[in-house]
Amino acid sequence: MVSYARAGALAAAALLLTGVLAGCEDTADDKPGKRADGSTAASPSAAASSTASGKPARLPALPGSLTSQRLDWNRCEAPEGGTAPGSDWRCAKVRVPLDYTEPDGAAIRIALIRKEARDKGRRLGSMLFNFGGPGGSGVSILPRAAGSYGKLNTRYDLVGFDPRGVAGSAGVRCRSDREQETANREVDMTPDTAAEEAAFMKDGADFGAGCERRSGKVLPFVGTTNAARDMDLIREVLGDRKLTYFGMSYGTELGGTYAHLFPANVGRTVLDAVVDPTADTVGHARNQTTGFQRALDNYLKDRGQDPEAGTRRIARLLARIDRKPLPTGSSRELNESLALTGIVMPLYSKGNWPFLTQALDEAEGGRGSMLLQLADSYNGRDGKGHYDTESHSQRAISCADSRARPTAAEAKALLPEFEKLSPVFGAFLAWDTAGWCSDWPVEGEHDTPEASAPGAGPILVVGTTGDPATPYEGARRMADELGTGVGVLLTNKGEGHGAYGGNTCVTSTVDTYFLDGKVPADGKTCS
Repeated sequence: MVSYARAGALAAAALLLTGVLAGCEDTADDKPGKRADGSTAASPSAAASSTASGKPARLPALPGSLTSQRLDWNRCEAPEGGTAPGSDWRCAKVRVPLDYTEPDGAAIRIALIRKEARDKGRRLGSMLFNFGGPGGSGVSILPRAAGSYGKLNTRYDLVGFDPRGVAGSAGVRCRSDREQETANREVDMTPDTAAEEAAFMKDGADFGAGCERRSGKVLPFVGTTNAARDMDLIREVLGDRKLTYFGMSYGTELGGTYAHLFPANVGRTVLDAVVDPTADTVGHARNQTTGFQRALDNYLKDRGQDPEAGTRRIARLLARIDRKPLPTGSSRELNESLALTGIVMPLYSKGNWPFLTQALDEAEGGRGSMLLQLADSYNGRDGKGHYDTESHSQRAISCADSRARPTAAEAKALLPEFEKLSPVFGAFLAWDTAGWCSDWPVEGEHDTPEASAPGAGPILVVGTTGDPATPYEGARRMADELGTGVGVLLTNKGEGHGAYGGNTCVTSTVDTYFLDGKVPADGKTCS
């Protein structure tokens, strides 16, 4: 599965890539490559996974030791590979049950970060963020992205968290840097031979086995449903009667799940860059194949090129790289899988399209340094060869959520359809359905998540027409799934993964909703 929001805060993606590529040259590879309705809030123990009827089942009540815990806010330490946020940020950890069916049993701690509202006399409460992934660390991302939310910070405490299984919250770890480097170098993500196919499937199984060895205790409990329960406990511990929430990318799936489980506790909520709640594993792959090809077409048209001809040219380039990897400014080579990843990365934001042009031109000339650095940024690899664990958490959460375990034969059967949808991305995303949860040690929870939320207040659903990773059609389906009077669709006619902060009309509409409670008309369009 292509990450819904890989490389952390897409709000800061342009700055990230500028830093990554500004010094891109033929030298060593150590250069750094998201209404209060007046009803009474329910207890966080009031919902569980959905029953066969689609209604949330009930769970045991949480003990007072959890619901009445007091948070100890202290100065934040630097995240792994990063720098500590400024002095106006404070960090804490909240205890949650590992297994909500046994609330008095083992517990884990969820990492939180907070920047208090500047106008304390007009404070509205806390605003919880999730930036996507799944697997993105809110503790790390929010301070870097907070400049985009300055107006909201006047009246809201900005609160980020690492969902369970991520970074500082019992983070899942599955393989070493050396193992990841070997896989990136040797495993073909679009296998053409029986040997490549066997290696591809073995890599998926090895990844799952590594997760079980290193993180087996938490793997059964890292799914989105439990993360939504954690959010409600966080809401209660923070002292908020209702949850104010800004979810982006995968954070929209998490927000939809929360609304389904706790409709009475839904406060002002915005879902931006929306995951289609009706799509299963193959459906998501099909959506992303369509979305990334659409973004590539728009990129090519923006460059004055014919999309069909440009797509064929890129497909031929990838075929050449598959036969003979390109040299780079280091001892590492650019293979086809890394080249594909490097092409995907800048399509997330129109502001990064110039980097894609430079990288493709360089690759056409026989060198792969820029595409490799783009791939490293997407893969969470720093200049010293250290990988973050976002992809580990992403796979663990996705496989805990989804029951699907497509086989190699089932993936191969998708190839004709997917390659027709996209000669560039089709094979990659068809095969990805099989490699993702191959031989996963934990059963998945569902085929598709539940997002129906009868009785919830209005939820603002923001879809962007050129979104590559979460295509626009998913926003309408989310609004429909949330239900009449709940899902309110706001359309952004534009490019990129997410609209807030990049479109003035969307940003103003969202700010007015959060700060004044004014709900826009369903179907409003910004361009």
